[in-house]
Amino acid sequence: MFYGWMIPAAFVLPLWLLVGWGVFNAGGWAFLWVLFLAIPSVFIGQLLLTLLVRARGTVRAERAVSWWDVLGFGVWHALTIALGFFNQAWWAPVMVLTIIVGLALFWLELVQLWREAKPSAVLMRTTEGIGYIPAQTPPPPRPATSDRDVIVITERPPAV
Repeated sequence: MFYGWMIPAAFVLPLWLLVGWGVFNAGGWAFLWVLFLAIPSVFIGQLLLTLLVRARGTVRAERAVSWWDVLGFGVWHALTIALGFFNQAWWAPVMVLTIIVGLALFWLELVQLWREAKPSAVLMRTTEGIGYIPAQTPPPPRPATSDRDVIVITERPPAV
């Protein structure tokens, strides 16, 4: 469910900021902020974060995001929705918190992508500190053809 919400959120959340400005009579300066800063920032930020999430192989395969994604996006979306109410008493702290959570969410997505994309091979080090990937153990030798059982099937012509 959350996987399918991420692309529409890039359009719905900026639209909510514009609608909230009109409904809650935020004023002219708030309109300029919404039009030139908030709408482009939320739109581009949501699309960028969505692409980082969908770049992970497990997300594409399972069509589901991690619980960390749900938590991060849930908090960020709730704060973005709260900004749309334009309450002067708490609007500025919520805006700062929204920016901080958005940046933290960006780093969370990069960390998850890095963990999933890094090679799974074990990197070992020599005594001099040089890193190397150990060679794979060779498969066990196959028995010689003379040691294997041979089954011969002869075909009989059909009886007429």
